[in-house]
Amino acid sequence: MTARIFKPAKNAMQSGRAKTKEWQLDYEPEQPRTVEPLMGWTSSGDMKQQLTLRFETKEEAIAYCERKGVAYQVLEPKDSAHRQIAYADNFAFGRWEPWTH
Repeated sequence: MTARIFKPAKNAMQSGRAKTKEWQLDYEPEQPRTVEPLMGWTSSGDMKQQLTLRFETKEEAIAYCERKGVAYQVLEPKDSAHRQIAYADNFAFGRWEPWTH
């Protein structure tokens, strides 16, 4: 049983950074998912797939794994390329991109 410790990325449907400041611990699946023949749903007998733990810091998540004897893998977050531009820059004379009307 191994666990992944990571910071979740920003959702594409949100403009803010909600739920991206905490570290998340997810367990790797131990059993493959199977298709239920009657309804066609996917299911698994592995209940740890449904478990998600959130921690304030990476050290707390690592300490939890070491205390419980769980093998873990830490995935460091990537820095986002954030450009701060104003709305008025869309109409600037010396724009770096040509206007395409």
